[in-house]
Amino acid sequence: MIKVLTIDREYGSGAAAIAQKVAVRLGWKLWDQALTDAIARHLQCDKLHVERHEERKDPLHYRLFKAFLRGSYEGSQRAPSLGIADAETIRQVSEEMVRAAAQEGNAVIVGRGSAYYLRDQPDALHVFIYAPFEEKVLRLQSEGKTQEEAIELAESVDRDRASFIMENFGVKFPTRTFFHLMVNSTMGDEAAVQVILNSLAAIDGPKQP
Repeated sequence: MIKVLTIDREYGSGAAAIAQKVAVRLGWKLWDQALTDAIARHLQCDKLHVERHEERKDPLHYRLFKAFLRGSYEGSQRAPSLGIADAETIRQVSEEMVRAAAQEGNAVIVGRGSAYYLRDQPDALHVFIYAPFEEKVLRLQSEGKTQEEAIELAESVDRDRASFIMENFGVKFPTRTFFHLMVNSTMGDEAAVQVILNSLAAIDGPKQP
């Protein structure tokens, strides 16, 4: 019986909207923005800060600064008071919360490395949602981005995610063998939702009387 659905995605593919519709249809909890909010509460930092550092590596200058803090007595004493929630700290908390959500069950978890953390969990179905680059740009424009902003985001966000996945799991983004189902969102959100629901139903089999 599948109790956990992870949805990884290319930026601009519409996965957030698809995941929300799937969660509503299943009556399951959606862990997308709720996961970011929970991480921010746990770390006592601004959720916008968490959003900027999720599924990303810290920049080189920040890693060097962090190494300096750890390497000096004064820095090590001051680090907690600086309220530093770096990418690695956010990743660690994300993993803990992803695993807790999966343990609770009836969860739709979007990104945050969830498909990789839960790859050996037998009651989890892993889905990857993608779209052609031009379609992603158009979708982002429909959400209010300029064409220039949409192109830059479609390129840079997935580049950051790819770097995050390689650094933490040693695989390329996306590695097909980590996913049970890959969905091209150009079929339309409703069709994508139905494909995912049909896959869940097929795996779980017919209901027993």
